[in-house]
Amino acid sequence: MTNKPKSGGISRRKFISTTGCAAMGLTTLFSSLISMKAIAAAALDKTREGSSENYKAMVCLLLSGGADSHNMLIPRSDSAYGSYHTTRGGIAIPQSSILPIQHPGMGGEQYGVHPAMGEVKSLFDAGKLSFLANVGSLVEPVTKNEYLANEKKLPVGLFSHSDQIKHWQTGRPGERSRYGWGGRIADLMAEHNTNPAMSMNISLNGTNQFQQGMTTTEYAIDPNERFGINAYDRNHHYHPQRTAAIRGMMERDYADVFEKTYVNTLKGGIEGGIKMEEALESSPSFDAVFSDTPLSQRFRTIARVIAARDRLGVSQQTFFVNFGGWDHHDDVLLSQEEKLPELSAALGEFQQALEQMGIFENVTTFTVSDFGRTLTSNGNGSDHAWGGNAMVMGGAVDGGKIFGNYPDLSMNGDLMLERGVLIPTTSAAEYMAELALWYGVSPGDLPEIFPDLTNFYNPGSESYPIGFMNPQS
Repeated sequence: MTNKPKSGGISRRKFISTTGCAAMGLTTLFSSLISMKAIAAAALDKTREGSSENYKAMVCLLLSGGADSHNMLIPRSDSAYGSYHTTRGGIAIPQSSILPIQHPGMGGEQYGVHPAMGEVKSLFDAGKLSFLANVGSLVEPVTKNEYLANEKKLPVGLFSHSDQIKHWQTGRPGERSRYGWGGRIADLMAEHNTNPAMSMNISLNGTNQFQQGMTTTEYAIDPNERFGINAYDRNHHYHPQRTAAIRGMMERDYADVFEKTYVNTLKGGIEGGIKMEEALESSPSFDAVFSDTPLSQRFRTIARVIAARDRLGVSQQTFFVNFGGWDHHDDVLLSQEEKLPELSAALGEFQQALEQMGIFENVTTFTVSDFGRTLTSNGNGSDHAWGGNAMVMGGAVDGGKIFGNYPDLSMNGDLMLERGVLIPTTSAAEYMAELALWYGVSPGDLPEIFPDLTNFYNPGSESYPIGFMNPQS
């Protein structure tokens, strides 16, 4: 494996952070946040000095349900494939069907992708996408013996959907946190966007934890590009009555801090919707054609928002997409034949649109999921497990490589637990921290965002935690 170091909605906007400050008096916490923001702003200004394109975006693609990524990135050489096939049994992909990827290999090993991932293969071979092998939620490094002896701290609610999906979004597997790492980054960097009415964080799937910060929340839109408050200012059936009621509510003077905050948030949502609609109407177009699938249409909307970045007054953005339906306890092969073509096509189409706009170098798209699946079959599917594989795409990615350590998939492997559960060898914290560093987060702020990171990586290091992002980007 390659693991070399690198130098170097609008419809609803929450007001928890504002009301929480008023109700709970978090003076020390917010004083620290203000100091961090000032330091981060200075550091980011310095790194951006002289740049011809002062824009960066991260696109978080959540494959919710726990994707069976062991059928996405597959060993092809006879010995390693033999272990894979023996362990997977009836849910293994036939060796002859695997699409080979142009990977330099280590020790003669070669790899491929699921036969439905043609666009992903092309992106990998072109150096525009890389894989991260056997990554998972970890509080500290753990071996098989340490796990069995219960000698190390493990993520809260390991193997639980509700907990693990939160850990990937919060970056805090040792606790149950309400704030996401994308939201905390936005708390630090919001000043770099000149339009205060527009959130740095845009969601294509409504409320999510990844983008929720202490002072930042997501701005939710839908792929049909309907903006503003639902049914507000629409001339259809009861909509005029609803509009009148909302306007009446906003025109009142409220003494209660919660009511006042709610109304101000409502006003901000409406104003932001107007600005978004105007910006997209006059934004530059692109020729890339997007498939008529829900996922592709969400990526099309993200591309349109990115095209309107100057009109929106933003230089930093995160986007969130939830592509659900990956909890395949049954019919895993049939389900993957249906879902993987949609995933692969959407990534390929998004890449084409970004390149046509000349912005591919500035946008990094990455996948996360609740957890990996068991290597063994439960009869016709796979169950909740731990380590899995992820994809990272972008012009700043060191593409065409597999980072981390691809594990031995035999049942007696050093990382294999009962029923084919793999212990991760790369922590989610390292994965997220590398993305955060590329995005412009100061190394000194990383432990505040990812408190377990120092168990795996020294933030004072001159190298990236893993190395999948090019240091000069």
